[in-house]
Amino acid sequence: MTARVTSLLQEGSEPRERDGYLDLLGERDPTGSHPGQRLMLSSALPVIYERLWRPLGARVLMGVGGPDTRGEHEIAMEMLEIGRGENVLDLACGPGNFTRSFASAAPEGLVVGLDASGTMLRRAVQDTTHENVVYMRGDACALPFVEGCFDAVCCFAALYLIDRPFEAMKEIVRVLAPGGRVALLASCNRGPLPARLTSPLVHALTGIRMFERSDLTDALSAAGMIEVEQRVTGLAQFASARKR
Repeated sequence: MTARVTSLLQEGSEPRERDGYLDLLGERDPTGSHPGQRLMLSSALPVIYERLWRPLGARVLMGVGGPDTRGEHEIAMEMLEIGRGENVLDLACGPGNFTRSFASAAPEGLVVGLDASGTMLRRAVQDTTHENVVYMRGDACALPFVEGCFDAVCCFAALYLIDRPFEAMKEIVRVLAPGGRVALLASCNRGPLPARLTSPLVHALTGIRMFERSDLTDALSAAGMIEVEQRVTGLAQFASARKR
C-alpha cells in the first residue's frame, strides 16, 4: 500500500517512514498556536479521543438532539457514497476512527488518513488492522497529492481548527477526481451576533473558528462543485458536494 500511495504524491514529495506512518512534515508544524490546536498534539488526547473526547465534543457542538458518533459515521457514509475500489482521503483523520470505517467500505481501494499530529497518527496506526490504509503526516493546506486522485474526501470536526480553512477546502477540491464527493463537518454560528463578531473571540480563546451558515456552501459553489447540500444541527453544520 505504501507504493500505491507514493504513486499519488506530487513530484518532489519525499515522505519518511516514522512510527508506522509516512511523515511529510519533518520538523515543520502547521497545527497552530491556540490552546485547542495545541491540544491535538498531546499524547493523552488520542487515548480518550474516540470514547470520551469526541462524543462529548459532539454533544457540545450539536446539542442533545444531534447525531451521536455512530450517526456521524452514517452521515459521512451517506454523503461520500464510497465504492469498493475507490481512493478515499480522510483529512485531519485524528486517531483513525473514521478512516477505519472508510477502509471497510473500500476493501479493494486505498484509504489515506492524513493528519498534522504525530501522536494522533501513532494511535491510529496502533488501532488499525486494515491492509488498505496508509497514514500520513501532512499539511491540510498544502496536500502532497496530484490533482484528481481521490474519489472521496472527508474532513470532519477539523476545519474550524485549521488556520487557513478555505485554503484547505481549495486543496480538497483540487485532489478530488471528476464526480468525486466531499463531506465536511464544521462549526456553524447561530444566534443574533454575526460570526465576524463572535468568531475572533472564540478563536483567540480556543483556536476554534465559527463559520457563518453560508461560508462552506458558498466556498464549495465558488469552487465549481455541484449538488451542494447542508444540514445544520446546534452549532454544527454538515456540508457535502460533488465535483463536476
